[in-house]
Amino acid sequence: MSEKTTKKSKTSPAKTGTKQRPKRRSIRESLSLLYSSKKAGMPPGTLLNPSEAEKPSTKVHIIEFDEYRFAENDADSINDCIVSSEKPGVTWINIDGSGNADLLETLGKSYGFHPLVMEDIMDTDQRPKIEWYQNYIFIVAKMLCWNSVDAEIYREQVGIIIGSNYVISFQEKAGIDVFDPLRERIRSSKGTIRKQGADYIAYALLDAIVDNYFTILESAGEKVEDVENILLSNPCQEALKTIYALKRELLVIRKSAWPLRAVITEMEKMETPYIRHSTKIFLRDVYDHLFQVIETSEIFRDMLSGMYDIYLSSISYKTNEIMKTLAIIGTIFMPLTFLVGLYGMNFKHMPELDLPWAYPTLLIFMVVIAISMIGWFKVKKWI
Repeated sequence: MSEKTTKKSKTSPAKTGTKQRPKRRSIRESLSLLYSSKKAGMPPGTLLNPSEAEKPSTKVHIIEFDEYRFAENDADSINDCIVSSEKPGVTWINIDGSGNADLLETLGKSYGFHPLVMEDIMDTDQRPKIEWYQNYIFIVAKMLCWNSVDAEIYREQVGIIIGSNYVISFQEKAGIDVFDPLRERIRSSKGTIRKQGADYIAYALLDAIVDNYFTILESAGEKVEDVENILLSNPCQEALKTIYALKRELLVIRKSAWPLRAVITEMEKMETPYIRHSTKIFLRDVYDHLFQVIETSEIFRDMLSGMYDIYLSSISYKTNEIMKTLAIIGTIFMPLTFLVGLYGMNFKHMPELDLPWAYPTLLIFMVVIAISMIGWFKVKKWI
């Protein structure tokens, strides 16, 4: 049985740190393009260290365990991260701050990782993918967390390397991740996780990432319902802005979940000793969850597109109502304006002007015309 400890729709929000990030994603995308332009003409696999101001702080956390043994500590040096292939049990090394080129280069040489793998870890705008090498498997996934500071989704790349008895996970920066429930399960030895191998830990990491997609979708679903209620009661410009913001959030979810589904499919089909058949059964469960995430996000996007049409229809209806009211007022005043203009002419021989009751008679006649026109409009159901 699966070791799930939380229901997908009730997953608690991920731990949120206080780190600052760019206000708009277009700025981050521009920075990534700038980083790529610096590497133009350089050999593949070249690692560039960012400036001291941009270099993230690096934290290495190590968990070693088997069925009977458990140890957890922070690495003091890179030597603490080197795992021998004969070492019993499983070692999970989590590195926060994948922008440290010196650490990645040393780690890559120690384990024999391909330079392109190290480059993909450091370049955090990779598409979710999986690559199979002779002694390890490399996976790229996108972790989503809700950033309460900026009130938007925070998207972070997670690189996972699966070896025979170790798993190394790389995160962009420290402070935000969704792996705390997994760490707690390992500490408390809940279920059978301490009896499993490195491939199961990699599955659990992917499962934690996908589980948090449901948390983001749940929040987006509540916003969709709120926008729908606003549009049905009082359409406004703020509702339109919210629709656009939600469509961007759902696009982020889709861009993260859709290629990850192909990664899970490839993991199931792989004939490799690093992914056992018993773990592939759990991978099918992750695939089902990803399919549900994609399907739900598409439903929400369709709903938002329909809400946008409702907004335009509501605005058009309001405009038509205003124009109809103005047209009715203008039509009523047309004959009245004619009479006022007629008797406002400066001719001497206008016999009606000499009658003592001419003025009140004209006023009464104008009122009768206005009432008659309003009654005619109601008969025609124009008002």
